[in-house]
Order: sequence, then C-alpha cells, then structure tokens
Amino acid sequence: MSHDVTASIYDFPKYYDLLFGSDCKAEFDFMNACFRKHAGCQVRRLFEPACGTGRLLIRMAKAGYDVAGNDLNEKAVKFCNDRLKRHGFAESVTVDDMSDFKVKKKFDAAFNTINTFRHLSTEAAAVSHLKCMAAAMKKGGLYILGIHLEPTIGEPMEEESWSARRGNLVVNSYMWSKGIDRKTRLEHLGMHIDVYTPTKRLRIVDHMEYRTYKNAQFQSLMKKVAEFEIAETYDFAYNIDKPIKINGRTEDVVFVLKKK
Repeated sequence: MSHDVTASIYDFPKYYDLLFGSDCKAEFDFMNACFRKHAGCQVRRLFEPACGTGRLLIRMAKAGYDVAGNDLNEKAVKFCNDRLKRHGFAESVTVDDMSDFKVKKKFDAAFNTINTFRHLSTEAAAVSHLKCMAAAMKKGGLYILGIHLEPTIGEPMEEESWSARRGNLVVNSYMWSKGIDRKTRLEHLGMHIDVYTPTKRLRIVDHMEYRTYKNAQFQSLMKKVAEFEIAETYDFAYNIDKPIKINGRTEDVVFVLKKK
C-alpha cells in the first residue's frame, strides 16, 4: 500500500527521531568537549530550545545531566517526555515558543545544533530568542548554536538527503531549496520523507521556511544581544581541536556563545 500526505515532519516524531537521531554520538562528544574547554561554570543542567523529539536530551540525561527543553509541537513534546519517563527521568519538556519563554531555574549550558534557529523568521524573533536564552543561563554558561550560513563566494548547497533504518523501518528524506525571497530573507524549502515498511510506503510532503544568514548578518544580530559573546566557531565535523575561521565559502557553522 502506498500513499502521499501533505504534512509537517514534526507531526511524525517516530520517523523524525529515526532520521535525525540515529547517529548523534559526534554531537554528544563535541558538546561534552565544549563544556570542558569553554564553559565558565560547571555544567550539570542542560536546556535545549526547540528540542523536537529530544534525540540529544535523552542521551545527555543518560550521561547524568539534568535536562529540560521546549518545543512548539505537542506531538514532539509528548514523544520526548514519554521517552524520558520510560527511562526513569523527569518529564521536563514543555510546549513553549523558543522566542518567548522563561525558566524557573537557570541552566549551565544549552544547545540547538541542526538549524532550528533559522525557523525564527524575523530579526525581532531571533533577538527575542537569544535574550530568552541569555536570561535562562548562568554567567559563563554556553549556548552551542549550529546554523547553515549563506556563502558569499561560490554556489550554495541547495539540496540535502538523509537515510536511516531500524529493523524493517526505513526512512529516506530529500530536501531542496525552492529559492530565497531577498526582501524577507526567507528561504523556501521543499522536503520529501519516504517511509518504508514491509507492508506500506508513505511519502510525507513538507514545506519549510528558514531565515537566511550571511556571516555579516549573524554578527550584526549578535551585537543586539550584549549578554553573549562568541567564544569560538567550529564546523559540522565537530572537532574540538580544529576551530574554524569563517570566510566567504563557509556554510555549516557551530557558534559557541558564552554568557557574559
């Protein structure tokens, strides 16, 4: 049986988690290295804004960290909390807007590593998010932020694909750029997620909009949030011993922001 559905991948947390959570060891190891190298406080409490299914939160919880997060998608939040509970941890993820939230107790570090930040479609929303994050963190705490910059030299990467398998379940995805609205700085992206089991094939047809950032635009944004400084920059190779210097060709960047 085969059919297509127009929907958001975030409404299918089981498939999303398999696709993007199957191999997060590199991120896990990198973040722990960041905490040791860059944090100005001991890192025990971690927060992930727009955490989705919590693919990294559960790994961090198992490593002994006290974790929490938020997300707008109720299905993803339920999936995340159910898994935390199943493994004996508190159901610590809430349904909240990453650009408008408060926490009761401050955190030592936070992370958002796979471009979710770019879902914030305006400068005001991005500033508000960073202000919320600064207010949620202790002095010396880190916010590890991964985003895809728009290069100013050469052709940008315009498509990506991922594939993951668990038993008889296979999930393949293909994402491509439909173009950028220069006035609004919104990149329109198409995405097909093909789900295969022994008895069915499901195609999820999704559309997303990401705010674009050239490096100069991101640096300008950071000047509006005096609470943070950029401690270091890395790429998606996640090599703590090889920080990078951003140039016109740079696309995938991890900014290590430090609370002043």
